[in-house]
Amino acid sequence: MKYEVVINGTPHSVEIFPFADRPSRVIVKIDGRHVEADAVNIAPWVYSIILNGRSHEVRGEPQASGLLLHVGEFEYRVEIVDPRSWRRERSAGTNPSGPQQVVASMAGKVVRVLVADGDHVESGQGLLVVEAMKMQNEIRSAKAGTVKRLLATQGQSVRSGEVLAVIT
Repeated sequence: MKYEVVINGTPHSVEIFPFADRPSRVIVKIDGRHVEADAVNIAPWVYSIILNGRSHEVRGEPQASGLLLHVGEFEYRVEIVDPRSWRRERSAGTNPSGPQQVVASMAGKVVRVLVADGDHVESGQGLLVVEAMKMQNEIRSAKAGTVKRLLATQGQSVRSGEVLAVIT
């Protein structure tokens, strides 16, 4: 996944490459520099990250304009610009062609499934409700079409970027 991230007002290009055989292991490319890390979610918005043999606890606090990260005694204000979100906003009011993969924007738990395979949906219609950090977020369709595949079930834990449904 590729992101544009603004940290304390400075923009950075960030790409994340997970290892297929070890989900906690990732390579992160930050402004062209590669960093390997082990990252494990130990509580809501709390991660244990090992970088260069050193363990760090990272605590996140959602803010209206992004995220406040605490790493030891340091604080970082972070805004993540998701290119997929930008594409969805840019195409608002249009009906994107081709199949649309509906993905989880953050890790959480599916608390409600609002559609079934084969259902017709309208652009902007709610498909699922995912709870993250005690907040419920309705995942909506960006296009009108048919639910070709529903890949999530109620009670299922999902990871950020995981495909939840396919709309055709």
